[in-house]
Amino acid sequence: MITLDLKYPIGKFECEEKISTEQVSKWIEEIRLLPEQLIEAVKYLTEDALDQPYRENGWTIRQVVHHLADSHSNAYTRFKFALTEDTPTIKPYDQDKWAELIDSKIPISSSLKIIEGLHDRMAYLLENLTEEQRKRNFHHPDSGLVSIEKNIGIYAWHGKHHLAHIQNALLT
Repeated sequence: MITLDLKYPIGKFECEEKISTEQVSKWIEEIRLLPEQLIEAVKYLTEDALDQPYRENGWTIRQVVHHLADSHSNAYTRFKFALTEDTPTIKPYDQDKWAELIDSKIPISSSLKIIEGLHDRMAYLLENLTEEQRKRNFHHPDSGLVSIEKNIGIYAWHGKHHLAHIQNALLT
């Protein structure tokens, strides 16, 4: 019997030390496709369904969608800081506290629009980086130095990770 890992349905992010241009291109395509996949996954959900957690003691599907907009907005900003400053230290945020703020209760349409526009811009920016730009870093106080190319992989994984949460919730 196969047991589904509800917390990490696609596994944890893993990254090779040397990241190929082909891998980065694959990740960028995953970033580009996420909005369409997300919209498809949630388009028929009722308000009640959106307010169900994707796993016991987990966020609701609504919170996951809003989290994706929040998190990927932060990622886009981090990419831009890394491109325009020398190894900037980025500000982390408490995602659990953000997920409890009042705006996590509104309809998901606004966050879907954010994700759609943001991913268009993010994919365009990232696919037009030089190899030298992809090697630029930012400093995360909790994670240390993170290269732009690794962060591309992290956010491609992050989108698929939460999409799998939503898809798995729909199966139960």
